[in-house]
Amino acid sequence: QAQPVESGGCLVQPGWSLRLSCTSPGFTANNCEVAWYRQATGTQREWVSTINAAYTKYYAASVKGRFTISSNKAEDTVYLQMNNLKPEDTALYSCLLYGGRCQRLRGQGTTVTVSS
Repeated sequence: QAQPVESGGCLVQPGWSLRLSCTSPGFTANNCEVAWYRQATGTQREWVSTINAAYTKYYAASVKGRFTISSNKAEDTVYLQMNNLKPEDTALYSCLLYGGRCQRLRGQGTTVTVSS
């Protein structure tokens, strides 16, 4: 089970969209659940969204209706589509693999900055 690798973070303006990726070869076969978290500077890590092995999706109230989590089995990748970004979405976004036959592993994260 490889440590997940996140990508897609960058500097965007309020109202823009971004898609983050979390890739870990083998996570689909191991029936991992995948959760996105974020941590803004000086704050605690905050749960954002989860997709489980049955592809059921869960969202934090702060992102529901703006963010969409999805999974590409063939590529062992989970995406986080983020629309209508706000300055308060600025954070280091990381993904966590757990459950099933997974090792509990967290990636290094990718930084999203929302600023005009």
